[in-house]
Amino acid sequence: MAALELTVAYPGREGAHSAAACDRLFPAARLIPMPTFPDVAEAVTAGRVPYGVLPIESSLVGPVAETHDLLYESPLSIVAEAILPVNHCLVGPGPVELSQIREIHSHPVALDQCRKLIASLPHVLAVAAPTTGDAAATVADLGDPTVVAIASDRAARLNRLTILDDNVGDHPEAYTRFVSIAPYTRLDRRDGEWRTAFSFATDHRPGALFHALEPLSRHGVDLNLLVSRPIPSRPFSYRFDAVLSGHPLDPGISATLREMRELTTALRVFGSYLADRGAGVGPRTV
Repeated sequence: MAALELTVAYPGREGAHSAAACDRLFPAARLIPMPTFPDVAEAVTAGRVPYGVLPIESSLVGPVAETHDLLYESPLSIVAEAILPVNHCLVGPGPVELSQIREIHSHPVALDQCRKLIASLPHVLAVAAPTTGDAAATVADLGDPTVVAIASDRAARLNRLTILDDNVGDHPEAYTRFVSIAPYTRLDRRDGEWRTAFSFATDHRPGALFHALEPLSRHGVDLNLLVSRPIPSRPFSYRFDAVLSGHPLDPGISATLREMRELTTALRVFGSYLADRGAGVGPRTV
């Protein structure tokens, strides 16, 4: 019997940075592009694909809020991560002087990582796109040299665009953390450095957050990430998304989460996965 084909969904078109992350996490999979981040999450939730890949954090602008909110609102969990260097190129249908550019298309996170370029072109309209790959495809379809995109060199090649500048990011080195999402939580304990992601909320009283985090210090647990996000159903109330070093079945992590659950109004684990240290091939989910 032939083996079943592994399929993985990602947002954007071929050439998007998320497609490169899929290659790292699932080198033998068939990749399925989806129009938006929610489309990826919905496809995994509905079982049309076993895995999805989304960006979750930039080394320059911090967390990707849309991915954090999708994890909170869905039954999905993080099962792997991969950290990729991200190089932002200025691409277009053909050579053009910067003074002649009218529009720059890209994903909002990419635009935010290229503030210096955009600030130097006050006459240019910055246009948000679902992904950098979509931005490159749109610019290629328009064929107007004065309408350009911030995208990867891979997207430029796929769309037969000219690379006008091979690095327009505000910093010479930029990295994005991508995560693989699935409708289950990993509890296997392979050798390596693990991460545990979870979300919690506290009530409104003095010291509530301090007390909720106190078990971390007492059990010697390293807190890698703490992000506050609004809760739409409760105006001006916030939850906290966090990532710890360790596996949820480690005694220290298990005790910490158990105690934090008693000190918060809600706590939900949404992932355990091997950490990618940013070198070599990222950890695989299968």
